Amino acid sequence: METVIVLFNRDLRVHDHPALAAACAAARHVVPLFVLDPAIPAGCRTGFLLDCLADLRASLRARGGELFVRHGDTVTQTMRLARDLGAQAVYTSADVSALARGREQRLSAEPIDLRRFPGLTVVPPGQLRPAGSDHYKVFTPYWRAWTQTPWRDRAPAPATVTTPGVLEPGALPDGPPRSHLRGGETLARARMRSWTRHCLDGYADGHDDLAGDRTSRLSPYLRFGCLSPLELAAHGNAAFTRQLCWRDFHHQVTYAFSRIGRDDYRPRNLHWRDDPDALQAWAAGMTGVPIVDAGMRQLLAEGWMHNRARLITAAYLVKHLRIDWREGARHFFEHLLDGDVANNSGNWQWVAGTGNDTRPNRAFNPIRQARRFDPDGDYVRRYVPELADAPPSLVHEPWQADRPVRAYPAPLF
Repeated sequence: METVIVLFNRDLRVHDHPALAAACAAARHVVPLFVLDPAIPAGCRTGFLLDCLADLRASLRARGGELFVRHGDTVTQTMRLARDLGAQAVYTSADVSALARGREQRLSAEPIDLRRFPGLTVVPPGQLRPAGSDHYKVFTPYWRAWTQTPWRDRAPAPATVTTPGVLEPGALPDGPPRSHLRGGETLARARMRSWTRHCLDGYADGHDDLAGDRTSRLSPYLRFGCLSPLELAAHGNAAFTRQLCWRDFHHQVTYAFSRIGRDDYRPRNLHWRDDPDALQAWAAGMTGVPIVDAGMRQLLAEGWMHNRARLITAAYLVKHLRIDWREGARHFFEHLLDGDVANNSGNWQWVAGTGNDTRPNRAFNPIRQARRFDPDGDYVRRYVPELADAPPSLVHEPWQADRPVRAYPAPLF
């Protein structure tokens, strides 16, 4: 084959990239392409995305190639480039969201060979199917099937990438100031090596410790495909691998139920409260419940939130304030560097009782959670400075003090 376009989306890496590896093996010329599509605004993730693209471009250039950047509708720009180059095929990593699958359907209707490859999950979303259904609706049987499924071989990073000689690469735009984590495969792989070497063995015991902050913080890199989930899973730690399986689980649910970000997966006829003031207090970290406020303020400050805090803050919104899970999912998606449709919406629906939890009425007591996972209150004090001097006996229930804490609200219950 003479020329293949490799269309990058949420797979911004060169290591274990099946579409890129296959193109390099099959074609004389390979054209790595990323389209900055205004219909898909990156929001708070813009700076991180631009870091990822700059790093990917550097990696491709080091192999003799280039990352070509275009602006506009993804399908239109891809086909324009294909016509200009006489490309025979477009290779891309298969995705699961309604938007991504609509893009793939549009490309498949064009006069070009479209090939989809795995790479965004450990096990491809449609590969595991129980008898009588197109996807697993409950995690535990999915986990059993997932652990018994042979994984594909990892694709080697290409030694060389040969691009056409005369083609304008396209400039990366200037992005907003980077106030959070920097993006890119190079930093992702360095963090992966360091964390797996020094912290992975203690993951099972430490990943729920809010103050200890012993989670990997690799999720933004997974969200943009700077790391291969298959390569991460190959490290073999059971507790950490289970989390990657949860990620795969939500992707296969989204693959089967593309409306997961909009409609209840399992309608429960729940009646939500319309309370803009309570929603705003929750979003700002001013509910008066310290463990909830700490999580929400971490989100605003870092573009990330500890996994246990995500559970607590989400449960507080839907179970205690009785506000629609879609409002919470929208806020998380707006601010999380790792926000994606499958995991964000899937987890919110799980907490709300409209998703894949087999116990839809499961309740989470935020005070009990706080005492268990932040027993000394160090996580709360880190993000709620009004309580910096509160003793452990009051840090999670400041309303029990003899006098109100200055500038800190009474709890919303």
